[in-house]
Amino acid sequence: METIKGMTFGFMSKRGDWQNTRSRESLRLMQERCGVEHVILPITVTQAHPQSVKIDWQADEVVTDEEVKELIAYAKSLGLKVILKPMVNVADGTWRAHINFFDHDVPCEPKWSEWFASYGEYLNHYAQLAEEMKCEMFVVGCELVNADRREAEWRSLIAEVRQRYQGLITYNCDKYQEDHLTWWDAVDVISSSGYYPLASWEEELDRIEEVVKREQKPFFFCESGCPSRVGSEYLPNDWTLLGQVSLDAQSRWFQAMFAACDKRAWVQGFGIWDWKAFLYDLDQASQDTDYALYGKRLEAIIQ
Repeated sequence: METIKGMTFGFMSKRGDWQNTRSRESLRLMQERCGVEHVILPITVTQAHPQSVKIDWQADEVVTDEEVKELIAYAKSLGLKVILKPMVNVADGTWRAHINFFDHDVPCEPKWSEWFASYGEYLNHYAQLAEEMKCEMFVVGCELVNADRREAEWRSLIAEVRQRYQGLITYNCDKYQEDHLTWWDAVDVISSSGYYPLASWEEELDRIEEVVKREQKPFFFCESGCPSRVGSEYLPNDWTLLGQVSLDAQSRWFQAMFAACDKRAWVQGFGIWDWKAFLYDLDQASQDTDYALYGKRLEAIIQ
């Protein structure tokens, strides 16, 4: 696997967003300002609550196949390589890691088999689209921590995906979960969400390295980022943390992450989180407390 110099673009985009000229310009600026070579395109859909077995991937607000294909084609015209990443959110605000069902089926209760049937329909649709558009990589899931233990279902689903998509397949596990998955051999690339506290990178990389050595698979951080607010460098995964804006906190976190990962040849890249489809005005960058990069000193660090 080549080094991934990637960034997630347009998370939470709705129908029509990717056909807007502003989003096309945003994608071009992402490449120009940060030296990005890979774009990670998340297809974001929802289920009603953590125990819902219906994933509303054909809802009216979901980006259409046409606009996904158009944006992929535009990205490729810029020379970008494309990683397609279907993602499930929970409509009531619960984090997707908490999607969960009984380990053993009980009559009249929602079941893992029902959820995987719906998720498989969703995933296989976009696997076919990824193959048609010759995407360089396909992400079969993201941070579905409670679902991670369902090894048989994941193996079956990945086998189905391989019937439709011939490129590289990865699963984006959540932070701290790299050494808990039992089915890494089923994918081509190991990836995870790199949201580790500023001072713990060496310790966490030691732990992940054991997994990479054991599995003999390429590895990259499919997500990695930190908000630009006071204190976020110590808990970068907490997007709800309140605090004053601090571009320095964000920059110091990234410098620490890159310094630690530079020592590990097996870390083969990053999918930086994240770049918005619709950018704020450049003069507002110094007031933004989110993960966004546009107009912040972080752009130069990443490039």
